[in-house]
Amino acid sequence: MSQEKFQQAIQQIDQLNAEDPNTESYNGIDYPKELLYAQRMSEALDQFEPQAKESLKIAARAQHIARWKIDRQSYPMDRAGYLKWRTDLKKMHAELTASILEKVGYNTEFIKEVGDLIQKKLLKKNNDAQTLEDVVCLVFLNYYFVDFSEKHTQEKLIGIIQKTWAKMSEKGQASALALDLGTPTRALIEKALS
Repeated sequence: MSQEKFQQAIQQIDQLNAEDPNTESYNGIDYPKELLYAQRMSEALDQFEPQAKESLKIAARAQHIARWKIDRQSYPMDRAGYLKWRTDLKKMHAELTASILEKVGYNTEFIKEVGDLIQKKLLKKNNDAQTLEDVVCLVFLNYYFVDFSEKHTQEKLIGIIQKTWAKMSEKGQASALALDLGTPTRALIEKALS
């Protein structure tokens, strides 16, 4: 790993995410929302897969790069609109990351590898893509599920847990069950998996 190039790439991803006008409060401090998410992704990847490749580390950090630039409200509020928004986001995340990686001197093959990971290509066929999906699910369950659960019915939440579980590897599922999730979330997970 070229430590200098890697550090420059991470720094530029963080700089862009630091521009997020949306904030999230964590331990009494307000953070730009996507900067906090990116840091959580890196921490979760380090715990889940300490030997992760450089391309995977960058893809994890850039997973939601500048996400606020494409507003969910500008798409129809139905399933098709949601899926189109997600597809457009992934494409934007990959393009923004590619331009950063090009600027700091990565080669085309490496940039394509990172872009494919961000766009979740070859999921279930590529170990790194599966690892990234596991980490996305772990971060969601660990940091975002409780707030999310307050806005949805139990029936919908059970469906979401089941879909999340189906996306994860056995290692990811075991890591999810090892999280300190609190009684209501754990009960919901148990109900969804029974």
